[in-house]
Amino acid sequence: MPPLGTFLKNHHTNCVSSQVAHVATLQAYLSPLRSQSLTHSRFLRDPFRQHTTHLSKSANLDEAVVTLSSLSSPEPYTDALHACISAKSLHHGQKIHSLILSNPKLRRDPKLLTKLITLFSVCRRLDLARKLFHEAKDSTFLTEEVWAAMAIAFSRNGSPREALVAYVEMLCSFVTPPGDFSISVALKACVEVKDLRFGRGVHAQIVKRRRKVDQVVENALLRLYMERGSLEDARKVFDGMSERNIVTWNSLVSVLSKKVRVHEMFNLFRKMQEERIGFSWATLTTILPACSRVAALLTGKEIHAQVVKSSERPDVPLLNSLVDMYGKCGEVVYARRIFDGMLNKDLTSWNIMLNSYAINGDIEEEIKLFDTMIESGVAPDGITFVALLSGCSDTGLTEYGVSLFERMKGEFRVSPALEHYACLVDILGRAGRIQEAVKVIESIPFKPSGSVWGSLLNSCRLHGNVSVGEIAAKELFVLEPHNPGNYVMVSNLYADAKMWDKVDKIREVMKQRGIKKEAGCSWVQVKDKIQIFVAGGGNEFRNSDEYKKVWSELQEAIEKSGYAPDTSVGIHDVDEATKVNWVCGHSERLATSYSLIHTGEGVPIRVTKNLRVCADCHEWMKIVSQVTGRVIVLRDTKRFHHFADGVCSCKDYW
Repeated sequence: MPPLGTFLKNHHTNCVSSQVAHVATLQAYLSPLRSQSLTHSRFLRDPFRQHTTHLSKSANLDEAVVTLSSLSSPEPYTDALHACISAKSLHHGQKIHSLILSNPKLRRDPKLLTKLITLFSVCRRLDLARKLFHEAKDSTFLTEEVWAAMAIAFSRNGSPREALVAYVEMLCSFVTPPGDFSISVALKACVEVKDLRFGRGVHAQIVKRRRKVDQVVENALLRLYMERGSLEDARKVFDGMSERNIVTWNSLVSVLSKKVRVHEMFNLFRKMQEERIGFSWATLTTILPACSRVAALLTGKEIHAQVVKSSERPDVPLLNSLVDMYGKCGEVVYARRIFDGMLNKDLTSWNIMLNSYAINGDIEEEIKLFDTMIESGVAPDGITFVALLSGCSDTGLTEYGVSLFERMKGEFRVSPALEHYACLVDILGRAGRIQEAVKVIESIPFKPSGSVWGSLLNSCRLHGNVSVGEIAAKELFVLEPHNPGNYVMVSNLYADAKMWDKVDKIREVMKQRGIKKEAGCSWVQVKDKIQIFVAGGGNEFRNSDEYKKVWSELQEAIEKSGYAPDTSVGIHDVDEATKVNWVCGHSERLATSYSLIHTGEGVPIRVTKNLRVCADCHEWMKIVSQVTGRVIVLRDTKRFHHFADGVCSCKDYW
């Protein structure tokens, strides 16, 4: 047999589509509650079936099985098996199976076979479903419904590739093309096995047969392309769909959100409104996390406006997403307003608000909120303490952080995980208590993770402890051999100690292992667009007249304040002029300059960076905030820095 994808593309499908008459039956089979639309006269003619159906619907399966033993028509058996499927009652299903086997007429009924295969699959007895299917495989009553049921059984029990094999074997067994439901089953299996090539083959079948497919198939095809990252194909399918429901729109919005394609995602959301599709709270809950990841505050505010305008009361997950969005965009005051206005809060609500304070460096408010949380009778969990301990680490609240760790174990009976130990190591290490941090690592009851050793290495870099830093680096190179951040950190440790030969050695190791330092990247949102800048890049912008004018005026102003670039943070084996040019080309400076040009006077500048901000850029930001009178909010991978009037919210403890 040729490869599955090739087979599907070449399969003959030029058949009379009217011959495919199984789709409705299959859809009924999968429906949670089977329709019982039997006429009154038919029930009068079959009182035994009426009684059996009543027993099945009332879940009185013991009596139903007894009653079935005196019946020979397939309908009451179908009803009883459906009740078994709903109740996941394998015991009763097997009894009914025995009754069916004793009746030659019932044994050849495809609907009963379909129901039995479904029952065995929902009861996680794939072996029984497979045995039943293979025993009937050579019979003429093996219809498309039966094949589809077996394919679903494979997928439901973790064997999606076997589901695709069953689909291909079904194609070989029929002259007619597959129905919509069988196609949707195959597409869903393709998603599970991550097989885009096979999925394209199924798509080719759809195109060849020249018959409109239903919305279930179109949604399954859309999901396949989205899950495999083929967004262009997904968009073509989406644009070509005759009907699009809210699920369809939400699916595409979701994948754009995961890919953080905020501009496209929000344009799609606007199009939903233009076409009067409306939106569900799930739509907005999908969009907001993308806004959080890239700090797209303006887009997040537009979503918030939609919530305010709606006549419906937002649910807790949506309000949690709004709090999270504002917190991760540096607007912790807005986050608190929404939090305080929530009529109902769950533990996630409290944790999100605590984390918002932590990443924005407001440890005092975080501690107050934690006390309020305890007084309200809300029991904290591990996530609560990660937020609190990381907040202590970022603000230098060492003693409180250590005592909080002990309270977590004793008072609140929360077992420390690796994340908590990493925070404790960071708290002690950044305070210069390196040996205590080492003792904590030695006391961890399980193998320390990369985050634990990374916290220690960073502390050694801050305090110039090369010997302990080398121990941490050695562990990290084993645990995370391809993480460029670890190599950069140990290289900086050696550079601060003027150990240039070891700096060169680390560079050589990185080269040998094919590891490249991640390029510094910063972005800002201006109006509805996100502008991205890479360190040393942005040549077109840097050569523009508007940039040169603003940069010249800025340099003149900050030089009067006594600022001079700290070139010790840069590369060592070049001349001083090159070092200065390299430092001044850091991405966060380019993003800040762009915002100064393209935003109005007095408007806060919001920059997000993919790496930690360097010491010199941190100092530069403070002075720029002072000479321009602008508030600058910089979010790096660790936390927020709020610069205003020459002062940073971190108080230079970072």
